[in-house]
Amino acid sequence: MSVALEVRNATKRFGPVLALDDISLEARRGEVLALLGDNGAGKSTLIKCISGVHQFDAGEIMIDGEASPIRSPSEARSAGIETVYQDLALFDNLTPAQNFYAGREIAGPAWLPVGLRFLNARAMDDRTAEVLDRLKVILPKQDATVALMSGGQRQAVAVARASVFARKVVILDEPTAALGLRESRKVLDLVAQLRDEGNAVILITHNMEHVVELANRAVVRRQGKKVGEIVPGKDNTQQLVSLLVGA
Repeated sequence: MSVALEVRNATKRFGPVLALDDISLEARRGEVLALLGDNGAGKSTLIKCISGVHQFDAGEIMIDGEASPIRSPSEARSAGIETVYQDLALFDNLTPAQNFYAGREIAGPAWLPVGLRFLNARAMDDRTAEVLDRLKVILPKQDATVALMSGGQRQAVAVARASVFARKVVILDEPTAALGLRESRKVLDLVAQLRDEGNAVILITHNMEHVVELANRAVVRRQGKKVGEIVPGKDNTQQLVSLLVGA
């Protein structure tokens, strides 16, 4: 599996607080990398730096083996990195298609200046329907607003939106938080499909069952540092938990 994303010797401070201490990380195509740690371990800081929300104070990001400074979320998206945060960042008053293409609308004809082009709503609806069908996401009505959907359906829309534009890396922050068993199952199936389609998936979760089921590797962080890396399995769950709690 080729390395899609590599973080080398990254450091990040917020005033006197050292959030990331000389961190290195590899995310490979066709695998799920679980990023584990308790609150304050630096997981969110790391993914926000990869996603362009923050910038590392030191260190570098490599995309497909080439140094790729990421200074904003738009640069991260241009590099093929999509992130689904825990709050999903969906527009409740818009449909799935409108959420998919918010800020990236399909408009034409191409010969007109950008400000005078017409939105191609049918093309956006059709492409969204194709993606939802490919990912086996079933919605009651595709023209319904996101506000009318269940938590699992909203999560599925957010993950599917990331899959449309991600060319290299998909980052998922607690994708099954606050979901029931049935809705969690659907989201986990989506994560597995993203992996099987050749994406590098970085998964942040506190659910050890999900880690054992999906992750090819698990990196454990504590107090801003990497304290271990393991291939998750039913036989070493206790070892994984020990790394998490510092035993």
